[in-house]
Amino acid sequence: MHTLPDKGKRKGKKNSSAAAISKELMAVTDADRLDAMGAIGIARAFTYGGFFNRPIYDPAIKVNKFITKEEYKTTEAPSINHFYEKLLKLKDMMYTSFGRKMAKRRHRFLNLYLKEFFKEWKGKM
Repeated sequence: MHTLPDKGKRKGKKNSSAAAISKELMAVTDADRLDAMGAIGIARAFTYGGFFNRPIYDPAIKVNKFITKEEYKTTEAPSINHFYEKLLKLKDMMYTSFGRKMAKRRHRFLNLYLKEFFKEWKGKM
């Protein structure tokens, strides 16, 4: 078991709490987060949103970058908002060096996808 600072401390915030977590749990957690960030994760995000009849995008519904866990569980925001409310935050939540390396690449992919999405949305293909 390794003792790691909690998420807040890993992001540079002063926080005295720490969590004990095994190397195996770190790897599984990173793998789960990486799945959410890749091409299949993007497909999952839109499938989930479609299942719950959420719009793909609605510029009138603003992104909540500081969404709480409770708000996240009950949000009816468009699928694109999910990129900003969760997916783009995952890169900074990786435990392992391998996870961080892969997350950087997938983070770039998410940003590239969003750039292309908004070009098409605005009719600038």
